Amino acid sequence: MQLIIGNKRYSSWSLRPWLLMRHFDLPFDEIMVNLYQGDTRAERLAYSPTGKVPALIDDGALVWESLAILDYLAERFPQLPLWPAERIARAHARSIAAEMHAGFGALRQAMPTNFCARLPGRGHTDAALADVARVVELVSDCRTRFGGTGRFLFGEFGIADAMYAPVATRLVTYGVQLPPLVRDWVDALYALPAMNEWLQAAESEPLIRSAEPYADA
Repeated sequence: MQLIIGNKRYSSWSLRPWLLMRHFDLPFDEIMVNLYQGDTRAERLAYSPTGKVPALIDDGALVWESLAILDYLAERFPQLPLWPAERIARAHARSIAAEMHAGFGALRQAMPTNFCARLPGRGHTDAALADVARVVELVSDCRTRFGGTGRFLFGEFGIADAMYAPVATRLVTYGVQLPPLVRDWVDALYALPAMNEWLQAAESEPLIRSAEPYADA
């Protein structure tokens, strides 16, 4: 498999499939396209019809859009607990993953992804904080109803957590105060070896002045 991603310092959508694949030790070759160097759209179009990242190439299949990639992986590796096994929990996980894919526009705009920055208090608009409140509600509900003794949304790390991982980093970047149950989920994500690998790689990438202090892809 080949996974095409953008800059690890800035590309929130790229993190989602990368984190899941690395966490579950799925073999893939990483192809990084620098989103801030020259005209890379033509290069991205060679991999994806939208000209955006991420994209996955696997045995003749081309899959783009983060959620589609994650769902493809669940079908490709049915032995792995990428979605919850129980029907109602799985339906709930699919719903919140789709909600993340389609929503939270105010949060994205006011608090864009920057994995290496610390900007406490920045972007705390009323609309963004309303989105944050929904994230807090959603995480608390999932952990209470489906999390059991685990620290993730449905107990163990899976697709739903991967979809919300970039939001967790936004909450850290912009210094959002969180209730203990949600803070513990964020801490659990940051404790994942795969997450640490991504963040260390992001730190090693050059800072792109045109992308600072906000950037997202």
